[in-house]
Amino acid sequence: MKHKTLMQENLKTSGPAKVILVGNPNVGKSVIFNFLTGTYRVVSNYPGTTVEISSGSAKSGESSYTILDTPGVNSLIPNSEDEKVTRDILLSETGFSVINVLDAKNLRRGLLIALQLIEMGVPLILVLNMMDEAQSRGFEINLKALKEMFGLPVFSAVATQKKGLDQLLPALGKSPKSTFSFQYSEPIEAGIACLLPLLPPAPISGRSLALMLLAGDDSLRSWLEERLGPQELVRIETLCAQSQKNHSQPLNYRINVERLEIIDRLLSRIQTKKETSPPGWSRRLGEWSTHRVVGFIWMLAVLFLSYEIIGVLGADIAVGFMEEKVFGEFINPFLTRLVKWIIPFPFLQDLLIGPYGVFTMALTYALALILPIVGFFFLIFGFLEDSGYLPRLAVMSNRIFKIMGLNGKAILPMILGLGCDTMATMTTRILETRKDKIIVTLLLALGVPCSAQLAVIFGMLAGFPAWIFISWVIIVSGVLLLVGFLAGKLVPGECASFILELPPLRWPQMKNILIKTLSRIEWYLQEAVPLFILGTLILFVLDKTGAMTSLEHGAKPLVVNWLGLPVESTSSFIIGFLRRDYGAAGFFALAQKGLLNHHQVLVALVTITLFVPCIANFFVIIKERGWRMALVIVGVVIFIALLMGGLLNWVLMGLANG
Repeated sequence: MKHKTLMQENLKTSGPAKVILVGNPNVGKSVIFNFLTGTYRVVSNYPGTTVEISSGSAKSGESSYTILDTPGVNSLIPNSEDEKVTRDILLSETGFSVINVLDAKNLRRGLLIALQLIEMGVPLILVLNMMDEAQSRGFEINLKALKEMFGLPVFSAVATQKKGLDQLLPALGKSPKSTFSFQYSEPIEAGIACLLPLLPPAPISGRSLALMLLAGDDSLRSWLEERLGPQELVRIETLCAQSQKNHSQPLNYRINVERLEIIDRLLSRIQTKKETSPPGWSRRLGEWSTHRVVGFIWMLAVLFLSYEIIGVLGADIAVGFMEEKVFGEFINPFLTRLVKWIIPFPFLQDLLIGPYGVFTMALTYALALILPIVGFFFLIFGFLEDSGYLPRLAVMSNRIFKIMGLNGKAILPMILGLGCDTMATMTTRILETRKDKIIVTLLLALGVPCSAQLAVIFGMLAGFPAWIFISWVIIVSGVLLLVGFLAGKLVPGECASFILELPPLRWPQMKNILIKTLSRIEWYLQEAVPLFILGTLILFVLDKTGAMTSLEHGAKPLVVNWLGLPVESTSSFIIGFLRRDYGAAGFFALAQKGLLNHHQVLVALVTITLFVPCIANFFVIIKERGWRMALVIVGVVIFIALLMGGLLNWVLMGLANG
């Protein structure tokens, strides 16, 4: 029996009527979701994916609703995992209504989604959000004409100010299906007519399914295979191929063009634009934020400030207070006394409060070390997200990441990795394709030192010549770029297209940021803490069975002969798998004792920086990418770290002897 996640239960159980929020990215869906559901929400992964779906409850009079907030999409013919999840929810649900949120200042993009929802034949309400920004740009929208054309309820809103939102819940009970219809060109309509008799029943119209198939939507295949036999599938594929032959242009392109032509005709009847006054502060800041020079300086300032808040305030001050004061002086001593008083068995005492104890290691790590970093990151991420700067940050960093086959969206996990690689691996969910997620996960595991490890490394380098630090930076950065470039060529799959809508810059509502932060922290506690406990239990078993000692003994020849390091270094690599900074701290101690010369310090730091991720990160990689991919990533990381460390050792030996 397949494991059921919380989201599966939410999607399938009977109960309150379901309402699905759908819209483009950055149109204010989350703000509207928060208004409708209040402060409580459940965040979980959509089954079989790493895409998060939020659900919550709402009530209007005697009616109760379950609200689902889907990922932002640019089309319901999926080109990314986010778009596939949103489409699949519409395809798997029954008896639901849809609230389609549109950006009032960019109706052309929003109406493309509305048109597809109308084709699906779902009960629908349209919400034109950001009406204040549309008016400030000179757009006038005839809401009455739009209502009459579509035969749907249409509301104007300014979600950040809660204007127009109190009308939504009362309207849900009477959300109709649209009366609007339109025809495509003859080859497309002929293809639809041929496919309709072959398609199985679905919560959405057969016409919309036929259009997805004609547009080449391969993601529908598994859904069709569950409902049709092999012969029907072959007939559908044959008809789609024949329809494409009858048209000179790709059908997915032609369908999109014809939809946009219909939308342009609609816009000419409902939208006018008048001359506006010179751009205000928001427009000017928006232009400066993507300027080649000013925007680059701004980006560096934002990244520096983000790192200072997450890496210094979170990873240094808050973690230090939680680890040393709260857990070190109060919680752990109390739990130690309590366990020793209640449980007389030494084995069980070690399991709970020993060096690899559930309380003294797993919970201390998860709550004292990681939680403060997570909390500050979610605050910063929420601020950048709601302010509209997040897409601009991706645009400004896109050129750098193109070298590695990625796009600018990868900058956020990479920057977060300097605070905590474990948390950064979780945030690879914001990337669109599986290929992008694998590459960034690999780079995080390989060569992005967390703040704790970075602090130890900087402390160690302070007592050595500057050339060691410069060499370390150049080597690690070069390895990251080279591995990213090769991974972009070797990892199968397509890279995500880099098309971003740049919303205006605005000062976000702190209440919305706090609600999102608390919700995401709740998700972290549910998702990550069990992994820390599992990892600690494995280390406990390795320690008790003597396997840890055997690993240290078996690794000695490689460490001494290949890396040219003293035998005492072996334990630093083993303990580095427990926590990255512990491994660096081991080399720090050796250096202070005078057991490492300058060449050995550089070899040690390069190797431990590129070495395996900590055990918590390893288990998160398993959760996000699966066992097989996690083992491949760890194997590649170990190979590269040892290869680079050994080659560096032999080069330095050659230079010294020469």
